[in-house]
Amino acid sequence: MTTAKVVAFGGGHGLSASLRALRRCAPELDLDITAVVTVGDDGGSSGRLRAERGGLPPGDLRQALVALAGDHPSTRRSAGLFQHRFAEVPASPVADGLAGHAVGNLVLHGLMELLGDPVAALEHAGAMLGAVGRVLPMSCEPVGIEARVRGVDPDRPDEVRTVTGQHQVAVTTGRVESLRLTPAEPRACPEAVTAIGAADWLIFGPGSWYTSVLPHLLVPELAEAIISSPARRLVTLNLAAEKETLGLSVADHLAALRWYLPELNVEFVLADSKAVGDPEPVERAAESLGARLVLAPVAVTDGTPRHDPAALGAALVPVLGADR
Repeated sequence: MTTAKVVAFGGGHGLSASLRALRRCAPELDLDITAVVTVGDDGGSSGRLRAERGGLPPGDLRQALVALAGDHPSTRRSAGLFQHRFAEVPASPVADGLAGHAVGNLVLHGLMELLGDPVAALEHAGAMLGAVGRVLPMSCEPVGIEARVRGVDPDRPDEVRTVTGQHQVAVTTGRVESLRLTPAEPRACPEAVTAIGAADWLIFGPGSWYTSVLPHLLVPELAEAIISSPARRLVTLNLAAEKETLGLSVADHLAALRWYLPELNVEFVLADSKAVGDPEPVERAAESLGARLVLAPVAVTDGTPRHDPAALGAALVPVLGADR
């Protein structure tokens, strides 16, 4: 069996779930995994490092690396270290600059400063974690995310305002009507463009639609590479609406992909059989992208809206393994 090159787009917990699922498929399907990660985070530890020291926000990159970490006990321990977050020291007489920072964020930021190259820094961190795959930023420069949102003020439901920053867009209670990046046309990471061109599969989602999935389509060089890539394309839908997508139906999520990249064609849409509800509108939305809807039980069994990496991996095997 020849190696299949897979590029997964996203950020945060959604991309992490996708990568953990792909890792489970990798031995059976001989997958070569590359994650292309958004770089718009401006909240929490990443936001503090970005504001205080500049450079790429490391949090989503860290999550992707940890999801791909190897199974050796030492690399699992290193992955746990990367995820360790410093607690606030109670009643400390001095300001605690470490409180809230994840160790992996500091390590990645230090590597980027030391090596002067985000891609080299991620390669080194991946080697530290025995990563089964590669993590790349969508751009080697941080980006801002802005959205035009209707109904931010519940007393003025028809008023449209600009909401600035990934964190604020993610938690907005209004309806996002349009999205843009600042700068408007950021340069894509060259290695990410190359990976897309060489891929057999491009995977979008799950994840925060407006802040983790769609931003990739707004980077001109990435959008062009996605359209021209010979790869097949798969969209994995979310299990529940997040704050930023309240009011969007499952079918609307697919329509948003077409809105931001009209030339996008997709072969498969994967959705949870329970979360999707009535499959007919989702099936029609999938067909509008040229895709076939695949329904499978991919959620954890405790009722929370989270993908189960084992179940998602099992659902991906027959899709990614088709015609091989």
